[in-house]
Amino acid sequence: MTELTCFKAYDIRGELGIELNDEIAYRIGRAFALYLKPKKIVVGGDIRLTSESLKLSFADGLRDEGVDVFDIGMTGTEEIYFATKNLGMCGGVEVTASHNPMNYNGMKFVREDSKPISGDTGLNAIKALAESKPWKSNSATSQTVPKGEYKLISNLDAYVDHLMTYIAPEKITPLKLVVNSGNGAAGHVVDAIELAFSKLNIPIEFIKIQHEADGDFPNGIPNPLLIENREDTAKAVREHNADMGIAWDGDFDRCFLFDETGEFIEGYYIVGLLAEAFLKKNTDGNKKRQKIIYDPRLTWNTEQIIKENNGEAIMSKTGHAFIKERMRKEDAVYGGEMSAHHYFRDFAYCDSGMIPWLLVAELLSVKKQTLSSMVKHCIAAFPSSGEINSKLADPSLAIERVLNQYKEQAIGIDYTDGIGLSFKEKKASSSFEWRFNLRTSNTEPVVRLNVEAKGNVALMQEKTNELLELLRR
Repeated sequence: MTELTCFKAYDIRGELGIELNDEIAYRIGRAFALYLKPKKIVVGGDIRLTSESLKLSFADGLRDEGVDVFDIGMTGTEEIYFATKNLGMCGGVEVTASHNPMNYNGMKFVREDSKPISGDTGLNAIKALAESKPWKSNSATSQTVPKGEYKLISNLDAYVDHLMTYIAPEKITPLKLVVNSGNGAAGHVVDAIELAFSKLNIPIEFIKIQHEADGDFPNGIPNPLLIENREDTAKAVREHNADMGIAWDGDFDRCFLFDETGEFIEGYYIVGLLAEAFLKKNTDGNKKRQKIIYDPRLTWNTEQIIKENNGEAIMSKTGHAFIKERMRKEDAVYGGEMSAHHYFRDFAYCDSGMIPWLLVAELLSVKKQTLSSMVKHCIAAFPSSGEINSKLADPSLAIERVLNQYKEQAIGIDYTDGIGLSFKEKKASSSFEWRFNLRTSNTEPVVRLNVEAKGNVALMQEKTNELLELLRR
């Protein structure tokens, strides 16, 4: 068979009808079963119009290898993470294309205990098997093993019960929250949390927009990282005088927060907030310093907050597989990426788009501060550029050009992920500190730049423009 181009570095993602279809999903199911040799697998799918059929084809492939399949229906990715661990499954698969265009779909895999399966931990081996075997669905070949069973189940109640363990209900004060599911998979979980709040008399009011799951995505693909996708949430926050806005991507493994004025808060500053939340929760009677994992793109704010709260800051290469592996190794309580992926030890070291906003809602109640006031000083102390992508003919050459230009002036160079350089410059009687991280994309000829400074917005902007000019020369 020709090469399956839907296999990427961390998951499966492909254009429908060209790179991914039901027949390919079936083959991947057979290959997944052969590689992992599981007894039982849990599957789910997001709201995309092709997710159900791809999921069932994948499940048929599993069953033809004798694997029992437990289907939890329309889900977000983290529901599969939770179900795999909670139900003692040998692995789990979510059919999702997250925030990719309408004509795409894909799959995310985990093995037992929700450990990720990516390129160097099995995905390439599954690809080789799927390409090499002459499998066809609904073929007349005799079954060499008894066909596995298929069962439709629900794990929603257990999942929501677990989410509620991250907050102390008695601490929650009245709040009004705008929630925007983007017509993706998050709505049914929000409804279940709302019901749980009602039973516990937690005084949170939800203003729901784009709430109904709709695979036609009438309001566009849910991806709040795109500036044009933020205004509906921001407008609703202002109109309803809400305390916070929350928006999710399609499979809701990432959540994005807006303050009470409707201002979007960069994920970098949310990492600091959640690090503080966990370190404060873990101080009572616990002498052991809690470890926090963070990515190298933007670091100073996170490092300072961890230090102020007596935690241990540990830097990891960007990407869910690397963060999860490092968290397991260090037994870290929390890991955060500026891209709005947040990972939790008690959530099988996996990322969740529901736990972050629950923790922030509790912080709003406990601190009795607005969200804008909680992050205002951090944004002023460590202004940042946000991630700026440049599509280049030769990314490696561009990075080498930047490194040659700046390395002599740098007071520190870090190679954890791409290059990270920090500087201390003196101008007149003042000194200024700034740093940048530059890394290439795993999947396209793109260089990603992040710049931050200490207390100096003008310097941050000046250096950002300087670097972009050199990169794009």
